[in-house]
Amino acid sequence: MNLRHSLLAALVAVLWGLNFVAIDFGLHANGREVPPLLFVAMRFVLVVFPWIFFIRKPDVGWKAIIGVGLFMSAGQFGLLYLAMALGMPAGLASLVLQAQVLLTVLLAAGFLGERPSGRQLAGVVLGVAGLAVVAVGRSAVAPLLPLIIVLGAALSWAAGNVIARQAKAASGLGLVVWSGALVPLPLAGLSLLVDGPDAVLGTLSDLQPATILSALYTAIFASLVGYGIWNRLLASYPSSAVVPFTLLVPVVGMSAAWLALGEVPTPAELAGGLLLLGGVATAVLTGGSAPRQRRDEVLAPPGSAAGLGAGLRTGDADDDGGRLAAAAGSRAGAREPEVLP
Repeated sequence: MNLRHSLLAALVAVLWGLNFVAIDFGLHANGREVPPLLFVAMRFVLVVFPWIFFIRKPDVGWKAIIGVGLFMSAGQFGLLYLAMALGMPAGLASLVLQAQVLLTVLLAAGFLGERPSGRQLAGVVLGVAGLAVVAVGRSAVAPLLPLIIVLGAALSWAAGNVIARQAKAASGLGLVVWSGALVPLPLAGLSLLVDGPDAVLGTLSDLQPATILSALYTAIFASLVGYGIWNRLLASYPSSAVVPFTLLVPVVGMSAAWLALGEVPTPAELAGGLLLLGGVATAVLTGGSAPRQRRDEVLAPPGSAAGLGAGLRTGDADDDGGRLAAAAGSRAGAREPEVLP
């Protein structure tokens, strides 16, 4: 990978890392708590519209579109935003969500029959050990419930990865946008039930600038721009050269949270985080041609989701990403990705 493209990959990692701080700012704008499920619905309105009018429906069945929408979009981000609203630090969330890479390996083995390599299994064991250390350290200073909810978000993302991998859509971007259309109404309705009409209507009638800017950043920069660049890189290079850049996401996320929010992880959280990242690195860094092919097919980068992740097969170039990139003012083209923010 040349220097320019390496810098673009690093830029995507920065966009996704900053995404967690942007979410935190939006949820707690000017001391006002935004209902997290409503906030996710707002984000996906911006992810879907107007882009759905520029992008064809992916060539997969509605069952796959619904599955990706429920698990990868609604489940992942609904749980992530809920955890952060309950007090999960933004930086630590960017780290723990990395567990989706390891969970994808396990789910793909169980549901798709894709046997993980010894290197991947070693990465899973190391990552689980890191999560255990993080949990112990976190339990000493705060309730564990938000951490458990983030792990649920990682599991939901991993399930979405497997569904997307099985669907083998020719347009990963189309799958993201069309499946995202399933998110706003159900989560807005759920927010009405959980938070109450007064909280929802009060938030919508008095949206804070920070909340609006946060929704715009997460939808446009973290999801659409980040995805466009990432997809272009995967169209030009093997994922083994691109995916390791996602290890920068929690580094950026935790650093930004420290600078912007004053979050300082405990020594146990740092030690566990290093173990977790070591496990993810062991799973995604290639060690041989045959194992690399299997890993490339099932692994997805951390989200920020920024992200909206999908472990998909590399295919021929299509024009959906280019049309969306043109509409968004981006130069990114598109070929079927193996991973998706």
